[in-house]
Amino acid sequence: MKFRELGLSEDLLKAIEDKGFKEATPIQAETIPLSLQGKDVLGQAQTGTGKTAAFALPIIEHVDLDNPNVQALVISPTRELAIQTQGEISRFGKEKGVKAVSVFGGSDIRRQIQSLKRKPQVVVGTPGRLLDHINRRTLKLDHVKTLVLDEADDMLDMGFLDDIESIVKQVPEERQTLLFSATMPPQIKRVGVQFMKDPQQVTIKAKELTTDLVDQYYIRVKQFEKFDIMTRFFDIQAPKVTIVFCRTKRRVDEVSKGLLLRGYRAAGIHGDLTQNRRSQIMKDFKHDKVDVLVATDVAARGIDISSVTHVYNYDIPQDSESYVHRIGRTGRAGRHGVSMTFVEPNETSYLRDIEKLTKVRMLPLKPPSADEALKGQLEVATKEIGSLIEKTKMEPFSEASDELLEKYDAKELVSVLLSKMTRNQVKVHITAEKPLPNKNKRGHGGGYHRGGGNRRGGFKRGGNRNGGGNRRRYNGNGGGNHRDDHKKGNRSSNHKRPNKSFTIKNKD
Repeated sequence: MKFRELGLSEDLLKAIEDKGFKEATPIQAETIPLSLQGKDVLGQAQTGTGKTAAFALPIIEHVDLDNPNVQALVISPTRELAIQTQGEISRFGKEKGVKAVSVFGGSDIRRQIQSLKRKPQVVVGTPGRLLDHINRRTLKLDHVKTLVLDEADDMLDMGFLDDIESIVKQVPEERQTLLFSATMPPQIKRVGVQFMKDPQQVTIKAKELTTDLVDQYYIRVKQFEKFDIMTRFFDIQAPKVTIVFCRTKRRVDEVSKGLLLRGYRAAGIHGDLTQNRRSQIMKDFKHDKVDVLVATDVAARGIDISSVTHVYNYDIPQDSESYVHRIGRTGRAGRHGVSMTFVEPNETSYLRDIEKLTKVRMLPLKPPSADEALKGQLEVATKEIGSLIEKTKMEPFSEASDELLEKYDAKELVSVLLSKMTRNQVKVHITAEKPLPNKNKRGHGGGYHRGGGNRRGGFKRGGNRNGGGNRRRYNGNGGGNHRDDHKKGNRSSNHKRPNKSFTIKNKD
């Protein structure tokens, strides 16, 4: 369906068409008309389906420029997603003159206060920082007409329900509420009942969630083998722009440090990093200064880089929908992508659940040998040498070259050069993590259903969410992002690089 068929104004249509968009995605086509009518909407949409525009366009349409108060509030689970959403609203709303600001933890609150004083019509923020501004009376929500809960399942996973309830109390009861979620378990529907009036539910079917442009593979491994096998695949496949997904923050730290030691341009991102550090890493990733981004599921939300060629699932996700989010990072904008998932012996049932949801049978791959990985490295090095020869002025080095050739065999010299251009195979130890629950012990699927069964326990902040199919661990090691506060627990200690081997250990 074309955007011109959705009932949007000419100013907004011009902004949309200026960006090259003509056809609405399914989630946009189904939710935008409902939102324009003022109805409450429960929308199930995955990453890459255009759900931000699905609520951003109606928000812009409804903004009254003569009203200086905040008219729309978007609550996001992470800083990256808040920044991305604010940017999209600002871009689409520029033609009309709509102002949007984002507020989030880990950033200078004084600057945010100054931004709020400029009378934006739309505010996007993470729950903790929104409450900070409400308590400081720097954000007033008594004129809000539209409330959006974005990535609602993540916000419940992260224990934000109490904060959300406190924020919603500041919003008028007579409002429109839009809730978007990657999954739609009973808990999300209960939130809909609690915060919404007669919501219209829109669901994008599973067959629309994956792309034919992504080749999906799995590799059977034991936990202690993962790191070496993954780096061997790096050497053979030579991925250009890569995201590696890990289940916990500790593992993100260890894997990213291990990759750096092996000579890869890598960086890790998770909820314990400061906003400045996260922003710098993302800037480096976008500008080709970092080739491999290691991330937790939630920290990766809001990352929108169309050039990602490979996704490696270092840890298989516990619920199938998270897998869809992960591989949605590649195969974008018509480009081809590759997804590689490492599966431990007791994780076969999780693999099968993913295949049921995506309706795609993953192809098995045999782990490459060290010799095969070295061959891949040498192929890259050979091409680099050819490029260096073309760029190098030979005259200053000709005399020294002649002396070396008289003293050593040419083959010996080239071999030394190639040895320096291949990866440093320093030994890296990655701390073992507790394996996922083995569902086969109760019979495959016993008490488990798609989406992770009883994925979430209680919603109280800091609660021990041990419901079956828990998506992330919330103990001291954390799993992905925690709330947008400034805790720095569980940070890996810094180590000097030893000569022969390296073991990454945590303070805890």
